[in-house]
Amino acid sequence: MKADDIVNKLHPLERKVLSSLTDKILFSELVKKTGLKDVEVMRGIQWLSNKKLITSEEKVKEIIELDKNGEQYKQIGLPERRFLEAVTKVKKISEIKKKASLEDEEINICIGSLKKKAAINIAKEKELIITLTEHGKKLLEKEFLEEIFLKKKFPLELNSLKDEEKFAFNNLIKRKEILKKEIKKIKTISFTKLGKELSKKANSGKEQLDTLTHEMLKKGDWKKKDFRPYDVSINVPKTFAGKRQPYAEFVEKVREKVVSMGFVEMTGPIIELEFYNFDALYQPQNHPARTWSDTYKIKKPKKGTLPDKKILQAIKEVHENGGKTDSCGWNYKWNEEIAAKLMPRSHDTAISPRFLSKNIKIPGKYFSLVRCYRPDVIDATHGVEFNQLGGFVVGKDLSFRDLLGLLKDFTMEMTGATEVKFFPDYFPFTEPSVQISAKHPEFGWMELAGAGIFRPELTEPLGIKEPVIAWGFGIDRLAMLKLGIEDIRDLFTHKIDLLRSSKKVL
Repeated sequence: MKADDIVNKLHPLERKVLSSLTDKILFSELVKKTGLKDVEVMRGIQWLSNKKLITSEEKVKEIIELDKNGEQYKQIGLPERRFLEAVTKVKKISEIKKKASLEDEEINICIGSLKKKAAINIAKEKELIITLTEHGKKLLEKEFLEEIFLKKKFPLELNSLKDEEKFAFNNLIKRKEILKKEIKKIKTISFTKLGKELSKKANSGKEQLDTLTHEMLKKGDWKKKDFRPYDVSINVPKTFAGKRQPYAEFVEKVREKVVSMGFVEMTGPIIELEFYNFDALYQPQNHPARTWSDTYKIKKPKKGTLPDKKILQAIKEVHENGGKTDSCGWNYKWNEEIAAKLMPRSHDTAISPRFLSKNIKIPGKYFSLVRCYRPDVIDATHGVEFNQLGGFVVGKDLSFRDLLGLLKDFTMEMTGATEVKFFPDYFPFTEPSVQISAKHPEFGWMELAGAGIFRPELTEPLGIKEPVIAWGFGIDRLAMLKLGIEDIRDLFTHKIDLLRSSKKVL
């Protein structure tokens, strides 16, 4: 693009900034020179940088500035200077204080400082009597290092001080409100070769307009106006519109998608009975998954209210001897007290027996999308709380092949994965049982779900005779695949860059 074309497309803010620039000028100086607001100068700098007309460099520096007392002492002199001058005329400390217009605090500082410099002698009669030493008389004839330092042009960069200036600075910074030290970001702006060439032309030419007004259109005089061309190819800063947290949106989209597939949503309590979390799922009371290492327990209250006696009796019998099923059960004495214990729900399947016992429609499709809690070692793929998407389909002619087809289609649809695998697995409440894994680009094969056909020992005591195919997906891991996240903890991150760059969900 020709130089004249670039100049013609410059925004008024860019013209003002570019024409006011000198090489390696500080941002603060540029603001003063242009007369613009800070934000306007920043905008001009950004646009000119995008056009490669200027460069900016930002450094963190320790900056010294005068404080309230420093400004005052710069005008009327340091307290010790006024103290010495007063001693040449009066000797009593009360008279010195009045003559030099000093506060009590300043008097104490003066005495300490001048005593260190061997500038005064102190005698005590009814009150302190001050006299000058020979060295003190010589000090009156020249400026103190601290006075010379206060006369410098502030702000100053700490690293730029010479040895004598550092000595003066160290003496003054200890004193009340003379100097203040701040950490500041210093932005320096410089020309590029092209920018320097165009800076002379930035204010040349006739006035250009940015806006086509209603009045111009009405009168038709827009034809005689000179409008600034817009460069639609130039890079501009990204803007980030408000949006939902990516993982929260993913969960809601999954819910909407499953509902659109004709599934009815099931809900249940977070604090669950062990009865529904384990016993109704045909999981024996001595199973290791029921210990403290695999499930959380509720300290208070410890027990909840069990369902009606009919269901309790049916579950008791199936555990002890198989009940009315063809099973022989687990052959142990089932304990109602254990079943009544409360716990945070450890898997979504705890909701299934609640609904299976409520005279559900057959055939029917049901799902739950709920928060679960389980002790685990937190790492890139594990957490102690997580969402699970579970459900079941009940119908007369359902088979294991139907289950595999449903799992494969659902996984590929929800995650975008192109490779899925099935592995044999074991769950106390399904037979046969299967695990489904999908290939993550970073971690390789990742387990996503467990599934199977509910055992008769689960369904028949609840009044269901038809086959029930069931599954439970770890939604957090599905989200990792869909959102391109490599650490499960980042699903709940507050990192603004990661949230802004998150992928579009379903």
